[in-house]
Amino acid sequence: MNRLRGKRVMVTGGSGFLGQQVVTELERAGVSDIFIPRSRQYDLRQGTAIIRALEDARPDMVVHLAAVVGGIGANRKHPGVFFYDNAIMGIQLLHEAYRFGVDKMVIVGTVCSYPKFTPAPFREDDLWNGYPEETNAPYGLAKKMMLVQAQAYRQEFDFNAIYLIQTNLYGPSDNFDLESSHVIPALIRKCVEAKEEGKGFIECWGTGAATREFLYVDDAAQGIVAAAERYDGANPVNIGSGEEVSISDLVALIAELVGFQGEIRWDSTKPDGQPRRRLETTRAKERFDFEARVPLHEGLRRTIDWYLGHREEARMSGTTSVATP
Repeated sequence: MNRLRGKRVMVTGGSGFLGQQVVTELERAGVSDIFIPRSRQYDLRQGTAIIRALEDARPDMVVHLAAVVGGIGANRKHPGVFFYDNAIMGIQLLHEAYRFGVDKMVIVGTVCSYPKFTPAPFREDDLWNGYPEETNAPYGLAKKMMLVQAQAYRQEFDFNAIYLIQTNLYGPSDNFDLESSHVIPALIRKCVEAKEEGKGFIECWGTGAATREFLYVDDAAQGIVAAAERYDGANPVNIGSGEEVSISDLVALIAELVGFQGEIRWDSTKPDGQPRRRLETTRAKERFDFEARVPLHEGLRRTIDWYLGHREEARMSGTTSVATP
């Protein structure tokens, strides 16, 4: 039985990198009435704008993807913005969704909420065993407060809000702005430009020793929609690929795929960020039968091909308007 068919769904951040794919997956699941509150009309940091959006949408379900996000540099430069905007937007949205009688809310959190020294693979039960990595702690904690709120509202008001913890995303239409992008699009752009300009090296932050897990955006969208349809539990659920790679190996792979043969120089005065990241994804498989399908090598190839074909469009993307956590 398809529990989404015929539902009215509001998707915050639905025009963003992840949001566009989630909307596509919802449509494939039979949802024909999808409302996307655009930031120029509905500033979701304002309670009155949230109320207007809910009045206009009258949704059965809210999928909350909108967020102010960026890489390590953006997080270090704007910790106050990243905390306030994400916290105020999420807390007010969940409260008003409850007040409006929304049947279900799907909240997409972030791997940045995990403690800095969480043993890999990260299990959902480890979420409160320490403080997040300092460079993105304000963002991670702001998003994690929605888990607390969701569980509190479920306990007191029987409000069905689920919380998904998503690992680092990448894919076509990502943000390739070097001031604000995450690691994969930044590395792709650096390697492409260095190759085309005949540079002998590129410079990368940190030591290259840190590890990360990356999830192709199409896989992420499929996991979110599967949870929206099938999962109604109080416990958080990881959504990831389960594939861990060091940053140094990632750079080497991207350089190979791009065809850049120069030197990789590491600036160890810049932070590595969290030492390791890899999610334990058993709960997602058990609760709503989700497993990532696109391996990193293939996803990178698709992303590079997209960037090469959409260079100007990619370079005009920014940070605070994007809508993926």
